[in-house]
Amino acid sequence: MSGEIQGRADSGGRVYQASGDQYIVEHHHHSDAGSIAWESVASVRQPTGGRAPVVLRDRTELMEHLRPAVAPEASNQIYVLHGMGGCGKTAVARTLFEDATADGNRIGLWVNAADRTSLRSGMLAVAADRGAAEGELIAARNGLRAPADLVWDRLGSSDRPWLLVLDNADDPEILQEGGWLRASPRGTVLVTTRRAAARWWSHAELHHVGVLPQEAAAQVLCDLAPESGTMAEAAEIADRLGRLPLALTLAGGFLSHQVIDPWSMAEYGHHLGDRGGAEFIDQGASALGREDARHLITRTWQLSLDALAGRGLEESTALLRLLACYGSDPLPLTILNSPQINNVVPRTRADAALRGLLDQSLTAMVDPGVRCLQSHAVLLASVMASTPGEQITEFTGTAARLLAAAVPAIPQRGPQDLRLSLLAPHTVALLRNSSETSVVVEVLEVAVRLACALHRTGDYLSAWELASAAVAAAEPRLGRAHRLVLSAHSRIGRALFRLGRFEESEAVLRRVLAEREGLFGPDDPDTLDSCFGINYPLQELGRVAEGVALLQRAADGRKRVLGREHPLTLQAHALLIEFLPVAELALEIDGAVMPLPQECALHLGSDHAVSLGARLSYAYALFRLDRFEGAVEEAGRVFADYDRRHGPDYALTLAAQQVYARARAALGDVNSAVEMLAVVVRRREQSLGAQHPFTAQAREHLEEFRAQAAARLAD
Repeated sequence: MSGEIQGRADSGGRVYQASGDQYIVEHHHHSDAGSIAWESVASVRQPTGGRAPVVLRDRTELMEHLRPAVAPEASNQIYVLHGMGGCGKTAVARTLFEDATADGNRIGLWVNAADRTSLRSGMLAVAADRGAAEGELIAARNGLRAPADLVWDRLGSSDRPWLLVLDNADDPEILQEGGWLRASPRGTVLVTTRRAAARWWSHAELHHVGVLPQEAAAQVLCDLAPESGTMAEAAEIADRLGRLPLALTLAGGFLSHQVIDPWSMAEYGHHLGDRGGAEFIDQGASALGREDARHLITRTWQLSLDALAGRGLEESTALLRLLACYGSDPLPLTILNSPQINNVVPRTRADAALRGLLDQSLTAMVDPGVRCLQSHAVLLASVMASTPGEQITEFTGTAARLLAAAVPAIPQRGPQDLRLSLLAPHTVALLRNSSETSVVVEVLEVAVRLACALHRTGDYLSAWELASAAVAAAEPRLGRAHRLVLSAHSRIGRALFRLGRFEESEAVLRRVLAEREGLFGPDDPDTLDSCFGINYPLQELGRVAEGVALLQRAADGRKRVLGREHPLTLQAHALLIEFLPVAELALEIDGAVMPLPQECALHLGSDHAVSLGARLSYAYALFRLDRFEGAVEEAGRVFADYDRRHGPDYALTLAAQQVYARARAALGDVNSAVEMLAVVVRRREQSLGAQHPFTAQAREHLEEFRAQAAARLAD
């Protein structure tokens, strides 16, 4: 064979040619492209993630726990800092890194563990730093030696103790599949991650990193932009940013780098949107020289959602968009357990989608008394802002129907229900997030119903706040004349009465009555409801005849429109006997074919709320007629029934107890009256306040009976 080369190789092919015997041995190592990609690492001796804080604020307890892990003799430990993106995990890691390396006795090693390529390249750079030979590194890169074994061999034989930080380890599968995470007698490992599930970190000590308290968050802003405002102004901005360290850093960077027309903190706060203004906040990134996804509010959480989608959990994105329709307060978990969720997330996949969000620290389980989810306000604002416009109506509509299913169709009287109270801020948030008129109407209907439910459980302040916020959000879009807007105004007036603000209550209810009558007519059920409701403040303001006339109009109108046996008709007649002049009252009671409580029980049942209320009204009517024996008997029974059904603190329980006490005193049992009224006063002070008119009224009766008891004792 001549020496001429006859073969030609193409692409990855090889041609072997020889004039004599030739022995060829080839070693083939197959893997995917991602696993053999390597990138250069500038340094593993310096932190490469995040931004060093001016001062690490309010991580004192956590740092006191972590510092012993880098003491001279400390080793063989793995610590995991977990929390949502932007909460400051890397800032804690940087601070510990600086503490560990300050005296030179321990070296610090920093690896970006965000993806396979960065992790492998960084860890092999760690091996090189700890003395691995070039041949060993080449063998590890070419698959001739397990890379993780080489790294941990070098770390295990290190001549100096070390702290190894694995930053942004948001995909713990990467750490597990390569055996990259291990403990060593020569050092300590610190991991930062968004993945909270303990199953990923079975041999590690976990520490949650959350948002900052208000004072520390305000101080972060002042550290970064000390000339921009006061601590009080910084605290207000910090609250609006949800006290999230990333958002605070971006805001402080923005304020501190303005030159031509620098803003004050107050001006910055003015420009923040109602939901946090995520895109506006991100403007601080350019000032800080940090514009990668992890340092932008509008993009940092998309990394977590992309990771979930890569694991087949695309539904997690839809579920987070649904949660973004609500607020950042604790949301009862049961709201998601409804067929209505199928509109955006298959119900069979909702649990897996939620586990994904929890695992990525995009939401958290909290328990303020019931199991809830809680998500950060800035995160929710960012997610809502990034939701495609054509999908927003679908998500807000589904959120509205989930809320509607969670609120009783006909609210009942009873003790306060924490679940209902927790739904109130989410109803308001959903109103603000809804742009489609039909969805606004749906949510406002829920808001009115929820305000009524809160009112009937005795949570008058929450009922007033909810109705007021609902009006502020819905009236500009639906108009003052909308039936539901007027219903929300009516709920405001009713709540103001129970809060003891009688003049304000009367003014609101008067306007609603006039508008309903003009829009819907004098016999419309809503108009008659206004006639019924305005009687309450009128009585307390001393305008008794006016109140009775309107209440009589409500009773007559309901009888004409709804029928004599309708619950609302019977309710109006029952209330009427509390306020009729005594002469008319005697004729009403003595001339009735059947006592009103029996009539209510006949048509509605003895356990109906209207039947129970009629018995209380009847007991008070007997007291007003000086028929004290009958009043004591009826009031004693109804007090016991209210106490059994709703508890001793319920408003109507205390009202019945007060009537019972006064009737007992009228029969001469003053000591019992004093004992019972003392309880009424104490409980009203706790629930309504010491200065509330109803508390003051009970206190006056108590002092009167105490004086009578003292006089009898003196005789």
